[in-house]
Amino acid sequence: MEKNYFTINEISKKTQVPEYTIRYWEAKFRLLRPLRLSSGHRRYTARDFEIINEVKDLVLMKGYTLAGAKKIIYSRKKDKSRQALSQPSDETIKFLENIKKELQQVIKEC
Repeated sequence: MEKNYFTINEISKKTQVPEYTIRYWEAKFRLLRPLRLSSGHRRYTARDFEIINEVKDLVLMKGYTLAGAKKIIYSRKKDKSRQALSQPSDETIKFLENIKKELQQVIKEC
């Protein structure tokens, strides 16, 4: 069974980014918002892990500033949301076609 939530220590080891850097990036990137327990401990999701890796790649590997990395990440997010809105999945198309057929049958019966 795959874990849904990770501690900051686990994320730090997986990404090889110090914990204090991850906490700093949280303050700079709105997309990076881990779940907070009542004790104040952070729990990161797989999506948080992906964002941290993306920031690491842009800032530490490719030399972008945090502001530059922020622009790239947010523009990618906008592009993905636009694509999701403009291109329905095959499953959605089939579902809508089935609804259309059912509605046509109801109209014929009336």
